[in-house]
This record gives sequence, structure tokens and C-alpha cells, in this order.
Amino acid sequence: MSGHSKWHRIRRDKEKEDKKRGKVFSKLSRKIAVAARKGKDPEKNPELKHVIDEARANNMPKDNIERAILKGSGELPGMEFVETTYEGYGPGGAALFIECVTDNKNRTTAQIRHILESHGGKLGSEGCVSYLFKKMGVIIVLKGEIPEMIIYDAAIEGGAEDITEEEDLYEILTEPPDLHRVINSLSEKNIPIEEYELAYVPTTEKNLEGKEALKLLKLLSLLEDLEDTQKVYSNFNIPDSIIEEVES
Repeated sequence: MSGHSKWHRIRRDKEKEDKKRGKVFSKLSRKIAVAARKGKDPEKNPELKHVIDEARANNMPKDNIERAILKGSGELPGMEFVETTYEGYGPGGAALFIECVTDNKNRTTAQIRHILESHGGKLGSEGCVSYLFKKMGVIIVLKGEIPEMIIYDAAIEGGAEDITEEEDLYEILTEPPDLHRVINSLSEKNIPIEEYELAYVPTTEKNLEGKEALKLLKLLSLLEDLEDTQKVYSNFNIPDSIIEEVES
């Protein structure tokens, strides 16, 4: 799953910049509003609880969270948002799976198609690449003073499916229902969690290098810049030299 964790690292740095511009809060507000339709009590609505946790982890103000919940539950006026996904291909044939929350699906479809076709990609039909991904819980733990075996043991005791080690972090994968159980297991051992999410993780990866890898990273960045886009996933794997070039 190294392609996933490497893009995750780039995206995390990018989100720090987006946060300064308020983009992250706008995307999270939409996500909260959609989840709140299933009930505004997070203790009875696991989806809403997860999004609220994500919002708090991004330091979203409490008033913003509460306002988004009220909009989603219909107690405050506002746009009606819907969740939708798109599938397609990027440079080098890399698979793309895109999660969106939008108030105008026609607009969002046109924007995504335009970005893809302008940067070596193509919008595909439903189901064309989704079989290449699996929805998983993803937990990021940065390397530090805690011994590796303590992290591994806590994750496995909690029910983790897989652990991938990168240069500066551990990426722990779980089945979606086990995400919070693994988080609790790590917390009990005082292991600090950098972040966590439910994500679509590629089951197989495609190796990309050189110009194709750079073109794909540019495409992913443009797609995520759209206000309607929540997350973009791809099944690519790229060398560290490309990562260093992008981060420099």
C-alpha cells in the first residue's frame, strides 16, 4: 500500500496549506451536513461521529460543526448536498476513485471531466475501477520514541489488518468496523495518533515514474482543489525521488 501512504503524506502537507484558506472547513461542513441527515446525535450516528472527530482533529471551530449539523438536519436553511463518486483514469493508466459532496452534480461532473481530459486522464463509467479499491480504516502513527513492537502489538491486539512502515510513519489498516477499536488499543498504550480516516485503499498498485508520475500528482492536486471534492484515491506507486521533487 506504499502508493497510498506516499500520496497521503503529500496530501497531508497540502491540507495544511488548504486549512489556512478555510478550504478544509468548507469541505468538512458539507460532509457533516450530509452525515447529519441520518440523525444529529453522534452517539447514535457513527458516520456523523466519525466526521465530527475528523473536524475536531482539523481544529474546526465548535460553532461551525454545530451549524453544519443543524443545516444537515434541516433546522437551519442552506444548500442541499449529496454524496457522489466518480471513477476514471489518469496518466499511465492509473485508476482514480473520487469522492465528492455537491449541491449541483451536473456542475461537478463537468468540472471533473474537464480536469481529467485536460491533464491526460479520462472519466470512466461506474464500476470501471472501484473493484481495485477496498474501503478501510487508515491510522497514521509517526515514528518517535515508542518502540516499534509496542506499536505493532497494540495495533494487532485491536484487530488491525495490516501495518506498513514508511521512512517516518506507520500506516495501520483496519476493517471499517474495527477502526475505533484499534484507535482505543493504541491510545491505551499512550501511542499518539497523527490522524485517522476511512479511505479507499488500492488492492493492487501500478508503478509510475518520471513525467507520468509528476503529471498524475499534478492531476490529483487539481482534483482535490475542487470545493466539491472530498478525497481522491489512486492505485499508483512512485519512487522516493519523485516525492522529494514534489515536496521541495
